[in-house]
Amino acid sequence: MYKILVKQQLAPSVQLFEVEAPLIARKAKPGQFVILRIDEDGERIPLTIADFNREKGSITLIFQEVGATTVKLGHLNQGDFILDLVGPLGKATHIEKLGTVVCVGGGIGIAPVYPIARGMKEAGNEVISIIGARSEDILIYEQEMAAVSDELIITTDDGSKGRKALVTEPLKELLDSDKTISLVVAIGPVIMMKFVAETTRPYGVPTVVSLNPIMVDGTGMCGGCRVSVGNENKFACVDGPEFDGHKVDFNVLMSRQRMYKPHEKQHSDHIAGKQEGGCKCHSH
Repeated sequence: MYKILVKQQLAPSVQLFEVEAPLIARKAKPGQFVILRIDEDGERIPLTIADFNREKGSITLIFQEVGATTVKLGHLNQGDFILDLVGPLGKATHIEKLGTVVCVGGGIGIAPVYPIARGMKEAGNEVISIIGARSEDILIYEQEMAAVSDELIITTDDGSKGRKALVTEPLKELLDSDKTISLVVAIGPVIMMKFVAETTRPYGVPTVVSLNPIMVDGTGMCGGCRVSVGNENKFACVDGPEFDGHKVDFNVLMSRQRMYKPHEKQHSDHIAGKQEGGCKCHSH
């Protein structure tokens, strides 16, 4: 049982949980994730570790309520418990001094790119961060990203905050400038990561993306999280979650994601209906 120490709403449908998990906090590194199960009847879902506090023995999870399980998770409160929490899983981000690193976060992906930006800054890199969202009201972690970046560029689709642009626009400007970019790290919606990779490809700049497909066991046994990278099947849970963005077959990845959309909506509607009817989803 893992106690929720802090619950904070960052934006509409976006929640932050600080969870008591001392063993995970002790070993967690940027880029890694956990798999959680709310209760005995719950499905297992992966969530990237957005932060960790080794002294306090806690990890921070940030999620958006988009499916049945995340909606149910969002109904938990401070003091409630999560039944299962397994991690840290996946390969940690390779952090070293490279020069200038551009960290690109889109939407909820800003949260997992934060510890990577912080790690890159601590390693002595110049960190330029580009974060984007549809509008200002759903933009998260602005202050946190500013604190670990030498330069922070904000974009919104509607222009309500920062520049009215996609994240790829200022990225291309940086690539066209006299500055030498050593690495680009991008985390966000699959379509965003695809276009970031396509933006950097002509320049030959190494580009790392973090993939978060459907997972079940998180150990490579089920094969549910397989992705095509360099014309080879890889498992995001054990081979990733980070991969060379120039080798990922994003079209196959997006096609696999769409397969489950009708089932996710049906299950989510069912959960919402039960909770409106007074279903108690809190843990003990």
